[in-house]
Amino acid sequence: MNCAIKKKRRVGIVGYGHIGKYLVGEILKRDDLELSFVWNRTSEALRNKIDDRYILEDLSSFAEKTPDLIVEVAHPSITVEFGESFLDVADYMVGSPTALANSDVENRLRWKASSGSHGIYIPSGALWGGADIKKMADIGTLKGLKVTMKKHPSCFKLNEPLKSRNEQVNTEPVVLYDGPVRELCPLAPNNVNTMAAAALAAHNLGFDKTQGCIVADPRQDVISCLL
Repeated sequence: MNCAIKKKRRVGIVGYGHIGKYLVGEILKRDDLELSFVWNRTSEALRNKIDDRYILEDLSSFAEKTPDLIVEVAHPSITVEFGESFLDVADYMVGSPTALANSDVENRLRWKASSGSHGIYIPSGALWGGADIKKMADIGTLKGLKVTMKKHPSCFKLNEPLKSRNEQVNTEPVVLYDGPVRELCPLAPNNVNTMAAAALAAHNLGFDKTQGCIVADPRQDVISCLL
């Protein structure tokens, strides 16, 4: 009889918004996973929410928590600053793949993952059909891809010049952007992670040939902000 106890996989969570809270709760329920750490930009948001032993005050000290997997659900800037360091010690799941629209960041992380012992993962999230997109890209039958997003204007978190355009939307839908996903990602880093995931799945097209369109539509229900 094999009595060996399987080692729990230790998971570190970077970001404690809606998704981060959900992930922490699910990890704590699992028998095969163990919470390594939780980091949030404002650590006070973690107080009295999770056990103090899991709270990581300084993200640069993540290696001391010996994670097997680090999951980022905070902001693309985390990948830019820490992505390569994360891959030195653990597998890394990028929850904000708009960071990879920066070709230098994408290339550095790909090289790090391919030359080391840890992998980098992109969650499909709300990208329905992502596996099929990748299969078509693999065999060269994917000739084009466009993702359109319609949301209530209040749902968007945008940088200029899209921010000003969005603020001027009144009663009718307005196309805020229609073009390559690479250029869109830094303008709407919090809103177009699904488009970034699509561009990565469509690897024969990439960020430059995958097209993204965002529409501010005041007729949309504000509940669309959660989607």
